[in-house]
Amino acid sequence: MLVQRPYLLRAFYDWIVDSECTPHIIVDATQTGVEVPLQFIEDGKIVLNIAPRSVMQFSMNDDAVAFNARFSGVPMQVYVPLYAIEGIYARENGAGTIFPSEPAYEALDKDSNKDNSADHSLQKETKHKRPSLTIVK
Repeated sequence: MLVQRPYLLRAFYDWIVDSECTPHIIVDATQTGVEVPLQFIEDGKIVLNIAPRSVMQFSMNDDAVAFNARFSGVPMQVYVPLYAIEGIYARENGAGTIFPSEPAYEALDKDSNKDNSADHSLQKETKHKRPSLTIVK
């Protein structure tokens, strides 16, 4: 069967936003391919506000969540592979879920620990899919 996380994440995101609450995701910032502001990581985790009013150029697909946001006034492009997202919840009331472990994601983690070159190929693949900004003069 397919991994559940993309479907559950989209469903909970839509439910939280439709309920006029603020969706936050819990991210394991130690995972390969995660691009978040390092200064806000605590104990290897970071909580990100992904409310439509808080982020720009938001994208969520079966592989990752990506967006642009400001952190302490500094703009940053954020990229979080879905395997690094541990849960989603509404800031206002805590409603949400912690995602169950999934064998496909665990196998990915084991493979990246075995072979560093696989890690680099995943990063290259991940970076290739990530949206980017270009300055037009």
